[in-house]
Amino acid sequence: MPTVMITGAKRGIGRGLVDQFVQAGWDVIASGRDATATDLARLGNQVTALDLDVTDDRSIAQAVATLNGRPLDLLVNNAGVNNIALNGFDALTRDAWLEELSVNTVAPFMVTRAFLPNLKAGERQHLAVVSSKMGSIEDNTSGGKYMYRSSKTALNMVLKSLSWDLREAGFTCVTLHPGWVQTDMGGPSAPTTVAESTRGLFAILDGLKPEHNGRFFNFDGTELPW
Repeated sequence: MPTVMITGAKRGIGRGLVDQFVQAGWDVIASGRDATATDLARLGNQVTALDLDVTDDRSIAQAVATLNGRPLDLLVNNAGVNNIALNGFDALTRDAWLEELSVNTVAPFMVTRAFLPNLKAGERQHLAVVSSKMGSIEDNTSGGKYMYRSSKTALNMVLKSLSWDLREAGFTCVTLHPGWVQTDMGGPSAPTTVAESTRGLFAILDGLKPEHNGRFFNFDGTELPW
């Protein structure tokens, strides 16, 4: 069976992806802060709970050591943050903006680089980041959300560069928009359920092909503008 590693797997979209991959028969490494203390550690032999703080280099190194070279077919960088209260023009602060960039932009690169040997040892060499169409410059017709938008735009550029840098090694790298989803971040009024979003995301990820490298997909499979 193929193996996927998902960051931010304790709740929301990450947890929904865990369920989708398990149902499809994949082996899943479900990572998050203190993941081994949650029910992820009790989901059965298909799921390995992995403690990982994506903003802490020591935690990343420890997680790499814990996997001990285990091959990965797919890495899904899903962990992210949206400090809604501080994302407005007057409310944002320098420290809050830097924190959002650290989690949403820098961490996915650091995690990818650290686990690259595991991905190279896998059969598929697939990589994904969960971004947002709010990071699309062309799609921005309403303004605002400075911290979140800029962090996701930067993440899209990180993925695009990875798609070029890793193509010779046979990697397929994609950016994903999960939709506006009913999670702690999206809120209860969001139009898309976690199950609807993650079913679509799983279909994209399970069907990745070389020609998808460097592209930006909505959860329904349509392509989005950068």
